[in-house]
Amino acid sequence: MITSKYSSFFKELAKNNTKEWFHANKARYENDVKLPFLNLLEEVIPELMEWNNQIQTDPKKALFRINRDIRFAKDKSPYHTIMKAGFSAGGKKSELPGFYLGIDAVHVHVGGGLFMVSTPLLKKVRHHIAKNTDQLLGIVGDTNFQNAFGKLKGEKAKRLDKDLQPTAEKTDLIFHKQFYAMAEFPLDPFYDSDALRDEILNHFEAIRPLNSFLNEALEEG
Repeated sequence: MITSKYSSFFKELAKNNTKEWFHANKARYENDVKLPFLNLLEEVIPELMEWNNQIQTDPKKALFRINRDIRFAKDKSPYHTIMKAGFSAGGKKSELPGFYLGIDAVHVHVGGGLFMVSTPLLKKVRHHIAKNTDQLLGIVGDTNFQNAFGKLKGEKAKRLDKDLQPTAEKTDLIFHKQFYAMAEFPLDPFYDSDALRDEILNHFEAIRPLNSFLNEALEEG
């Protein structure tokens, strides 16, 4: 289980984000951060696999590296101060709809949907929305979705193809270039508790209809 030691590590890392400090505290990272996070993933993945049996079963393959890619970044801090994982049929970095979990020193970040959408896939999603507008509005207007996430998030375009203009009169969701939801809640009430797993799965359950809708869009010819 995740404990206060998890938060302590990341709070200290934020103040000492160097390779020297990290290597001196590597045992803490492995025991207090990485291991409990992977154990949490092991508890979450079986439920996700019941929804989609193509999701990767190995929690280590769902895990994002703690090392930052600093090649083109102004911030040269070598490490993230958050553990992150992604779950989808195509793997954590795929263009397929999936689920996301991130836990830093203070907050749990949980959500899902489509984060990276290429132009061909975006066209599929938008045309699916045009044909099934009421279905999407029902998904994002559902009480469970709104209680968990509020509104659908994502970068929006300023212009649309002419054939999509009638849909724009019904909803501005057609302008989206990304289709995801994200929630944030405090970590400390869940120290040493199985309730964290349940809270994460409740959020994933709330986003599951959106992922199903997006998968239907991508599966169309």
